[in-house]
Amino acid sequence: MPLIASLKLVCFVLPGLLLPVSYPPARAETPAPPESFDVLSREAQAARESGRVDEAVDLYRRALAVRGDWDEGWWYFGTLHYEAGRGKEARQAFARFVELKPDSGPGFTLLGLSTFLAGDHAAAIEEIQKGLELGVGGNAELLRAGRHQLALAFVKTGQFERAVQPFTQLARTSPEAPWLLDAIGLMVLRSAALPSEVPQERRELVRLAGRAGYLHLSLHAEEAGKAYDALVAAHPNEPWVHYAHAVFLLRSDSERALAELRRELEVKPDNVMAHLEIAFELILRGENSAARPFAERAAALAPGLFAARNAKGRVLVELGELETGILELEEAVRLAPESPEVHFALARAYSKAGRAEDAARERDTFARLDRERREKRASQAGPRTEAARP
Repeated sequence: MPLIASLKLVCFVLPGLLLPVSYPPARAETPAPPESFDVLSREAQAARESGRVDEAVDLYRRALAVRGDWDEGWWYFGTLHYEAGRGKEARQAFARFVELKPDSGPGFTLLGLSTFLAGDHAAAIEEIQKGLELGVGGNAELLRAGRHQLALAFVKTGQFERAVQPFTQLARTSPEAPWLLDAIGLMVLRSAALPSEVPQERRELVRLAGRAGYLHLSLHAEEAGKAYDALVAAHPNEPWVHYAHAVFLLRSDSERALAELRRELEVKPDNVMAHLEIAFELILRGENSAARPFAERAAALAPGLFAARNAKGRVLVELGELETGILELEEAVRLAPESPEVHFALARAYSKAGRAEDAARERDTFARLDRERREKRASQAGPRTEAARP
């Protein structure tokens, strides 16, 4: 059953849809009598329900030209375009719909799905997120579609860490299926593409990576371990394969995880995330001297990544280089002011440096941000991201 066919109108609307403009004729003619909205709306509904799509689209267009604030009409006008694969037209219609119904979660979600279909993946992220935050009225199919397209939009725009949460929600609520495995596989391999864009020669690799990632996210640890072993054995020289395996191993076998991370750096020496994971694991063990080169390398490779500046700053502080370490942590706070962890690390550094007032301020900020994050997680029941630990 098509996605839209399963939806019931929940009242939601979007920014203005541009309808064709009627220019005056070159010569005076007797104006046609205005069309009856009641007649047009009834005929549009009948055409839609009987599957006469082109006729229904035309009738909805004409009815909306008579009464532009007809939210139900914009909804069905949008759904007809969406199901026909016309993303631009659907986006315009749902934009008008959410303009009329600004609190409609389904409306914003369909707006985002239409925007995704139109090819604007960055804009789709904001719209789908707003729709899901507002809620989709218990419509499981729309919720699944929203999470799926949101995760793919993150992948397509290279925001792989942000894709983890919606993919985790999907993996824990959806059976193993090609559409989900291929999408997760692209995230695991850090490939900024859509499944339809994967070349034939890489499809087997993407599917293998996706199955391992799916089993990992869906908490099937034993099966995931076997799937990662198979992935590594089949593609030992593929970037990100050893990294993904290491992230899976970190909670259960840190020694093997570190070995996999070092193997990843042999394959991809500039892998910032592998450097970071090694640094954080060694920091947790108190092995700050060993962690230093990995943290410094990560910061050199990605100076604008707050986690890299956080790792470097923490290492330097623990090694007694307080002034330089504090500067790194202050830069991490500047880059990610909403991260509780960097405020906590900075508070510890200030305390070590005898800056009691600054330390108290950072502790208060940490407590507030940590509380807000816990409350948000509780309300969303969202999973924990396992990569790039602070």
